[in-house]
Amino acid sequence: MLLAVFSDIHGNRQAFEACLKVARARGAERFILLGDFVGYGADPEWVVDTAMELVVQGAVAVRGNHDQAVNSSAETMNAEAQIAIEWTRGRLDTAQRRFLAELPMLVEDGDRLFVHSEASSPRSWHYVRSTADAAKSLIATPAHVTFCGHIHRPAIYSMSVTAKMSGLVPKTDVSVPLLRGRQWLAVLGSVGQPRDGDPSAAFALFDTVSCQITYCRAPYDVETAANRIRENGLPHWLADRLSQGR
Repeated sequence: MLLAVFSDIHGNRQAFEACLKVARARGAERFILLGDFVGYGADPEWVVDTAMELVVQGAVAVRGNHDQAVNSSAETMNAEAQIAIEWTRGRLDTAQRRFLAELPMLVEDGDRLFVHSEASSPRSWHYVRSTADAAKSLIATPAHVTFCGHIHRPAIYSMSVTAKMSGLVPKTDVSVPLLRGRQWLAVLGSVGQPRDGDPSAAFALFDTVSCQITYCRAPYDVETAANRIRENGLPHWLADRLSQGR
């Protein structure tokens, strides 16, 4: 089965639509949604409704820290992110907020694990910035492949049977075999707010038979997404950063 894996959509309708279109054109059979459906972007209602429809159709979805923040004042954000969360709260209806509140922190699916931040302490929202961070996540689960997001920059880490770690930054459209003799942590880039210098929306395709992962990019109408942010009175930096991929 070919899985399409998305993370950190952040209310960006234009980016999510572009990723879904490319993934379907490339034969994706099931969708995996790694959280942060809301925050930053100006179309949280559409994104959440789309996620709800995909889950009904068999998609896997987990909770991100921005999803958590919509229903919990205990989650603290930087000033601009907090403004966006408070604005988002006023846009979502009861069913949409309930959907976010009831999302699991992680999902185990055979020899795969799906989580927003990382597996050792999902509720702490740690970022995977290094092989040391990745090792903590991999040690916490027997899964062959763990998929996560949260940091908005794509990376792949692996751990050998002797606990030797390695890492790489995947190239777009170059398949990487996730060999059975190692554990793997596939860190997704962001659909709605990439921070790796490339403004194109990011996602990945994973073939469950060959165990190959391919990181993909989907160009989208960045200016429309940015204008939607400005028109709704959200901080302009949230719009400006989209064209910079940061």
